[in-house]
Amino acid sequence: MARYDPPIDAAAQRAHDLAEQQGLRGYLDPHSGLFVMTARALLERGSCCGSGCRHCPYPADVQEASGRPRVRRPS
Repeated sequence: MARYDPPIDAAAQRAHDLAEQQGLRGYLDPHSGLFVMTARALLERGSCCGSGCRHCPYPADVQEASGRPRVRRPS
């Protein structure tokens, strides 16, 4: 049974949505300042890397098969 990541906080989700609207591959996290890839950029990679990406667009079973210990709930 999958263990799920906590929900994405509102400020990070807004930054993600703005980056996607602008066609950017990522954004700077409003709390840490780290670069975070958008779901679209991750999908363009072609496969789940299993690294625990915040906006992973792949289904839970694919995330688990890639070795991700906790999966992102589908939106």
